[in-house]
Amino acid sequence: MTAPSTYGLSTQARNLQWLLTDLVEEVPGVNSVAVVSSDGLLLLSSDPATGGAGDPQTKARPKGPRGASADLATIVSGLGSLTTGAAALMESGSVKQTMVAMEHGSVFVMAISDGSLLGVHATPDCDMSVVAYHMALFVGRAGHVLTPEVRSELRQSMENTP
Repeated sequence: MTAPSTYGLSTQARNLQWLLTDLVEEVPGVNSVAVVSSDGLLLLSSDPATGGAGDPQTKARPKGPRGASADLATIVSGLGSLTTGAAALMESGSVKQTMVAMEHGSVFVMAISDGSLLGVHATPDCDMSVVAYHMALFVGRAGHVLTPEVRSELRQSMENTP
């Protein structure tokens, strides 16, 4: 698991980091996780390209500006925007969850109460219901903690991560 140092972070920020680590390490089939703010900025991530949870094939892929976490954050932000626009056009209310099943993996995106998004990249053989359940647990626990102050703190922490 690669994460910004928890040194100097508030209790709330450390708890969110712990919840993210738990999601990656405890849920079978999860490759990487990203939490993205409502304006598309990466707040929290696991980065398999640097030795975290993930498979060796992921490590060989070309990396974005910050590796797999930046790539996943971009995808999560784009899917969130696309599905929110689609829901508005269809007058269907807010989007709760999006799932994309691909030949070699799956991407799940779930809304967090403050407008942030939780994104998970998982293996193709993952148990989708288990992944979705654990994402919902994360969202339920993290939603009330992601205050503007904590989001700012996490954003700053990610910017300071080499």
